[in-house]
Amino acid sequence: MAHLLHIDASPRGERSHSRRMTREFVEQWQRVHPNDTVTYRDLGRNPVPFVDESWIAAAFTPPERRSPELWEAIRLSDRLADKFLAADVYVIGVPMYNFSVPATFKAYIDQIVRVGRTVTFEPGDSVNVFQPLVLGKKMFAIEARGDSGFQPGGRYEKMNHHDPYLVTVFGFMGITDISFIHVENDEYGGQKLAESIAAARAKICELVAA
Repeated sequence: MAHLLHIDASPRGERSHSRRMTREFVEQWQRVHPNDTVTYRDLGRNPVPFVDESWIAAAFTPPERRSPELWEAIRLSDRLADKFLAADVYVIGVPMYNFSVPATFKAYIDQIVRVGRTVTFEPGDSVNVFQPLVLGKKMFAIEARGDSGFQPGGRYEKMNHHDPYLVTVFGFMGITDISFIHVENDEYGGQKLAESIAAARAKICELVAA
């Protein structure tokens, strides 16, 4: 039995393609894996706070030296990291905003990328001073884009700072098995968008079955 963490980052409601696709993915997953458990977090409608000075002080103070105020400053981050680490599978709906991820999702990432929680750090002369702690996990990233052509070799490939960022930051923590599903051409609508949604649904079926 696996534990799936389902995250949506879009602030849109029923008009959100990424929300609709993550919901359909999880529904299909539960039909195939009825004994798995699912935890849901809605970053689009319930965003987490940005990192501030108190958070930084708490994160880089050894636990035995933290004051009650520093423990309070890091409390939400600890809870988010606990839930992140407890999952075996991740399904994240992260639309592309201005060629990268929404600020709400970046705020979440900054809360969970923590030395001693999701990565280790050993200062020294070695090149690999950081080591990942989140190992053996699987991620499905569902992204909605206004246009198309962001794939390798596409006309906007160099402007795609979304997928490479997800690969980098989750790989930094140890999650390297990431499958991407894209819904494109939202700005065009019509047949282009319909075809992209159909392709995304087909890929969801393929990935869940596998």
